[in-house]
Amino acid sequence: MSSIPPVEAEPRFASLDRFCSVGRTVEILSDAWSFLVLRECFFGARRFEAFQSVLKLPRNTLVKRLHKLTELGLLRKVSYSASASRFEYRLTEQGRDLYPIMLALLKFGNTWLSEGQPLPLELIHKGCGKTCSPVVACSDCNQPVDPHDVQYRNGPGAGSQPHATERTRSRRASDPDILERVRPCLVARSLKIIGDRWSFLLIREMFFGVRRFDEFQANLGIASNILTDRLQRLTEHGIIEKRQYQARPDRYEYRFTEKGRDLYGSMIVMMRWGDKWLSRGKPPLVLRHRQCQQDFFARVVCSECGEELDPRHVEYALHYTLADLAQ
Repeated sequence: MSSIPPVEAEPRFASLDRFCSVGRTVEILSDAWSFLVLRECFFGARRFEAFQSVLKLPRNTLVKRLHKLTELGLLRKVSYSASASRFEYRLTEQGRDLYPIMLALLKFGNTWLSEGQPLPLELIHKGCGKTCSPVVACSDCNQPVDPHDVQYRNGPGAGSQPHATERTRSRRASDPDILERVRPCLVARSLKIIGDRWSFLLIREMFFGVRRFDEFQANLGIASNILTDRLQRLTEHGIIEKRQYQARPDRYEYRFTEKGRDLYGSMIVMMRWGDKWLSRGKPPLVLRHRQCQQDFFARVVCSECGEELDPRHVEYALHYTLADLAQ
């Protein structure tokens, strides 16, 4: 009696993971609860009770995230009572350096995701005393960075490694309703798009010039059903558009919309943080700005005076109250 042949699994492409500072950064920010804790730190929360009263997180969840962020070196635990039995959590230099990423994501959200509603908050830069917007600028000439004006080359940390044979289950971006818990948050809406691992990887590959379905699949080792789903979602979000480049048979490629290209600023600000804190002094990629013909990294500066924005020098005009949102 002949046996029934086994069903063949979808073939895997011999693909490689690029070493990528942006990807390492996204892994931290795309965890919903960690993001919420970090966001509240930038609003001045320090103590366990303050986090819990605002975020309404289960105690065990909050304990785990504070412990994780402390282990990652983003927060430090400081005693504030004489008995040394009570602690508060303060941002380390590494944690404070996440602030430009929050601002870059805020700028994207303000531009594209406000849905015609008034902005939830405005930034007031203490340095010049003016209401401002974040601007992603070149570290050398301080001019705004456009993706068409950037060249790149491999850095000392360039390389790749084979994809793991066993993949963890693909995880979608965190529910925006969770990410916007307590506060309306355009940073959270931006993370809805860029915070999902596969969506982020597709956006990254497009900034490297990849356009076609088979190229995405070959580069990323992604299953065709997941790739189809993410391309569809990015199209629905208005990040990319589908263009036919061949008939009989019909074939398509994917191009950034203006909205999609505007994610570039957020990506290179994440890259800066990952290069500084996670690459051990060996960045995988080096950027060069055509405008000034210098190698550069991305800075986030005040739209009014051009100074780099520091969380200690920024105030917020909130157009909501926590009491109103709790009702």
